Amino acid sequence: MSANPSPQQTKGLSELWKRLRFVLFAVIVYRIGTHIPIPGIDPDKLASIFQQNQGTLLDLFNMFSGGALERMSIMALNIMPYITASIIMSLMEGTNPSLKKRFREEGEEGRRLRTSYVRYGTVGLALLQASGLALGLQNQGLALDPGPLFQLIAVVSLVTGTVFLMWLGELVTERGIGNGISIIIFSSIVAGLPRAIGQAFEGARQGDINLILLLSIAFVAVAAVAFIVWVERGQRRVTVN
Repeated sequence: MSANPSPQQTKGLSELWKRLRFVLFAVIVYRIGTHIPIPGIDPDKLASIFQQNQGTLLDLFNMFSGGALERMSIMALNIMPYITASIIMSLMEGTNPSLKKRFREEGEEGRRLRTSYVRYGTVGLALLQASGLALGLQNQGLALDPGPLFQLIAVVSLVTGTVFLMWLGELVTERGIGNGISIIIFSSIVAGLPRAIGQAFEGARQGDINLILLLSIAFVAVAAVAFIVWVERGQRRVTVN
């Protein structure tokens, strides 16, 4: 006969279910965000460009964005500026022992300081990438009403989307299960992978895509995922006084 769960076990299961529901809610919110386009984009021209570039690196980037790139949504940059900022901070710690020592010796305050640096770096990189993307969209004729106003709206939309994702990822880490940033990346790939694989193999079958290029893209995708997971799950030992 199975024993009835203790109050402690019941409480633990309730807390687990609560966290799982929050993760699911966060993923749904994220997926909705990937369908909100940047104002002023010509959807027909955008679809034509992605149709012409099936099986290329553009398809790979689109997969990592969960389809947000081909829809040119406010989350087209995804969480990549945050990942880049985290990598840069890790490299700075490796080349600057005094900085790493400072973070370690200041305990919880050092951890918060490091997080702040990564956040500022994320915003800076998002501004840089969003500006380049907005200019590229305009030069490709994808803007319905090109000009400074379109560029401003596009940059603000893209940076806001990235900052929101960064906040959502940190919230999932705190109130959900596992690393929030990794969950966002995983949900992006899961959403975009089936279609990307189908298009790639169909293109290879028809001879539109070189098989070696297809395998190379697959290798790059696997390596990129492994590297991102390694960076995000890397342990940082912090001494707390």
